[in-house]
Parts: sequence; structure tokens; C-alpha cells
Amino acid sequence: MTFTSIISAVGNNNSIYPLIVRDCGIEVPSKILLTYNQNKKESKAVAKLAARERFLDEYATSAVWLGGIPLVDGVCNYLIKKKGFNPNVNLKLFKEDDSQGIDLNINKFKGKVSQNIIDDLEKVKANKGLYEKLLSAKFVASTAIPVLFMGFILPKLIFASSAKKIAAQRAKEAAQSKDTFDKSNSSVDLKTPSFTGGFASTVANFSTVNKMAVTDGGYAVGRVATARNKNERLDISFKMLGMMFLNFVAPKYIEKFFNKLSGLQLDPLMLEDKEFLDAIKNKALNLPKTDNPKELLEYIDNNPKSLFAKYAEKAGKIKFLENGVRDPRCYVDTKDLLDFRNNIKDFVKKAIDSGDVTKYAKNSKIGKSLTILANVGISSALLAYALPKAQFAFRKIVTGSDLEPGLAPAERILDKNKEM
Repeated sequence: MTFTSIISAVGNNNSIYPLIVRDCGIEVPSKILLTYNQNKKESKAVAKLAARERFLDEYATSAVWLGGIPLVDGVCNYLIKKKGFNPNVNLKLFKEDDSQGIDLNINKFKGKVSQNIIDDLEKVKANKGLYEKLLSAKFVASTAIPVLFMGFILPKLIFASSAKKIAAQRAKEAAQSKDTFDKSNSSVDLKTPSFTGGFASTVANFSTVNKMAVTDGGYAVGRVATARNKNERLDISFKMLGMMFLNFVAPKYIEKFFNKLSGLQLDPLMLEDKEFLDAIKNKALNLPKTDNPKELLEYIDNNPKSLFAKYAEKAGKIKFLENGVRDPRCYVDTKDLLDFRNNIKDFVKKAIDSGDVTKYAKNSKIGKSLTILANVGISSALLAYALPKAQFAFRKIVTGSDLEPGLAPAERILDKNKEM
């Protein structure tokens, strides 16, 4: 994989790659260090246990968050296929218009694609209600299972582990006739709450990133519900709201800001593609002339080997079958496709007007790559440093302490370990 490919991958805010970079590579290590340093101000013993909790929590959550949804999706797709349906058929095709739809696609592509693809569409058409239920069940499973683990099971396991360490220290103190911890004090009860909550959805055809956003919402609810005391509940609520905003909302707004500032919309891989640049130089780049959705798709279907169709497929706007025919089971966002056409058209005009297409493309690629890195850097800094610092400030105001609210009641027990 080239450097440009890596930049392209982390710059796609509709994929999981930026999330992996921000979450595992930058955010988690920083949070662990910041958690230790913040708690160390009042108690080194609490700081060690808090950092341990954060390490277990963050990396286990990341593993489930980034891998759990695709895994459950794969299992659900297998089960849907066992029911005789192809999960690639998009339910949006039932919103029939003059450009695409399930009936239109069946009639238009019959004889152009293999019969089994037409059969996929016809079976879904004949069993729409059942297919909708299967896709809804898939959505529920792929979000509810990770939420159940991340929001409810994992914190219970981590809290139980911390409670075990605290209980061991308490027993040690008692055996040595030291001051015992007041077991009747409810503020230091580290018992985790029982499971609560329910899930329901009729949503289908969500992308992995969309499901991650929904999962984060359920995860936040679970973490608040399993908090060990009121202060921890407030602390977690503040963190989770900030994390969801910075993971799923802020990067797209930052991207829009940089795109508007630089006037660069195209992927860096396109900007270094020799075939693309040669077509611009020779004024041989053929783009759709129309803004009409029906005519736009007709252009794609009539010119599947055009550079525009090729780049649209690479950008995930369209899916083609092996024979070069557009997959009739997939829904095309024609507005997004039109925006893509306009971005290419705008770049072509600027490149030609510059007088040196190669130099303009090279500078544009550097500029776009820098804005992608800046986006990742800014959003990572907000997640890894600014949000934890804001959370610590919020905690100090609410609790009057720098300690983790869930561990603060056990500070006395933990600190006695230092004194022995």
C-alpha cells in the first residue's frame, strides 16, 4: 500500500479507517496516560487502578466496536442467505422512481445480468415483509450484541476485577489489625447494577459506520446505567456525549471546512492517476452532461468503461458486476453521484486554467493530503487530549476531586497499600 493509499483511506470519513487511527493509535494511549496523571494528583494507588481500568476498558471496547459489528453482520448475512434471500438487495429500491426501483431494475436488467440476480430481486419483491424483518433483525443483532457487551457486560467485569483487588487489600488490613474499612458505607459499594434496557429497530441497510454510531448511543446508555455511583454516572455521561460528537460529527464538519477552504474535493489517489491526468490534458475526459437522475444512470449504464464510471466505482458510488453491468440489486445515491461529477468537472476546469495540469494536480494532491492529516490530527487531539481534560475539569466541579468517581470511595483502602 502506497503512502497516498494510506492517506486516502484515513481521509474517508464514511469508512472505519479514520476511526481505527484515532481510536487505537492515538486516543486510547493518550487517555490511559491522562487518566493516570489526573488521579495521581491525589492518590497514586487510585491512579494505578484507574489506568488499569481504562486500559482494559478502552482496548476491549475498541476490539468489539471495530470488529464486532462486521463479524455479526457476516453471521447474519449467512443466515439470511440460508433463508433464500440475497442481503445485497437494497430496500431503498422499493422507493420506485423513473431512474431506479425494484420493478424498473428487474425489467431493465433482465437479459443483461445472470438470471440468479434477477431472481434475487424478484424473491425480495414477492416477500418484502419477511425480507424487511430479516434486515431489521440483522440491524438489531449487529448493534445490540456489541452494545450488550460494551455497555453492560464489560463494565461489570472490570468493576468486579477492581472490587476484588480492593477486597483483597481490605482483608489484608483486617488480618494485620489495621483500621478496617466501613462496609456499611454505601458510597464505596462497588457492586455493579443489574442489566436493564431494551432494543428495537426497523432500520435496514445501515453502513458499518452508521451502525457504529448507533452502537455508541447504546453503549453510552449502558455505561451510564452500570455506573457505580451518581458522580460516576455524570462523569461518564459527559465523556460519552463528547466522544460521540467528536467521532461521528466533528470530523465531517472539519472535512467540509477544509474542502471549502482549499477548494479540493477529490481523493488523492485520483489526483495522481496518470490516466485521469492524461485525459484532462488531451481534453478527452468524458463526463455526464446531465443533472437528471435518470439520464445520469443511463450514462453510467451506457458507458460502464468510462473513466467517470471507473472512478465512481472506486469511490463507492456505484457497484458493477464482473461483466461490467451495474448491479441492479444496489441503490445508487444519484445526488451523491452528481456531486462527484461536479467535483471532477470543477477540478478539470481549474487544472486546465492553471496552464500546467501535472503541476496543478501534484500541488492539489499535496494540499488534499495535508488537509486529511490535519483533520485526523485535529479530531484526534480533541478526542485524546481536549475531551479528557474537559471531562477532568467537569469532574472537579461536580465532585471537588481529581479522582475517578467510581474509585474515589476506595481511596483510603488503596492508599494503605503504600503505607505497608
